[in-house]
Amino acid sequence: MFDKIKDKAEETAGLGQEGLGKATGDRALHLEGKIRKHAAQASYSVNDCIDTIKEKTANDPIPALLIASGVGFLLAKILRSGRR
Repeated sequence: MFDKIKDKAEETAGLGQEGLGKATGDRALHLEGKIRKHAAQASYSVNDCIDTIKEKTANDPIPALLIASGVGFLLAKILRSGRR
């Protein structure tokens, strides 16, 4: 919950910084604000995706265990074939 609030605050700060850079003609400040805004949006999206995955695995753990087992099996095969 705190992460989402922090991300929204960072997005707002980046938006303000971007606007200030545009108004003053400072391209570096404008670019920094744009990067800050987009980084906050990406972080918010990742946190939302993680929350969704946590919710789905808590509701139905069997498919999550099967997928994790399959990924582990494939990863072991890939790593083992690289050693030969």
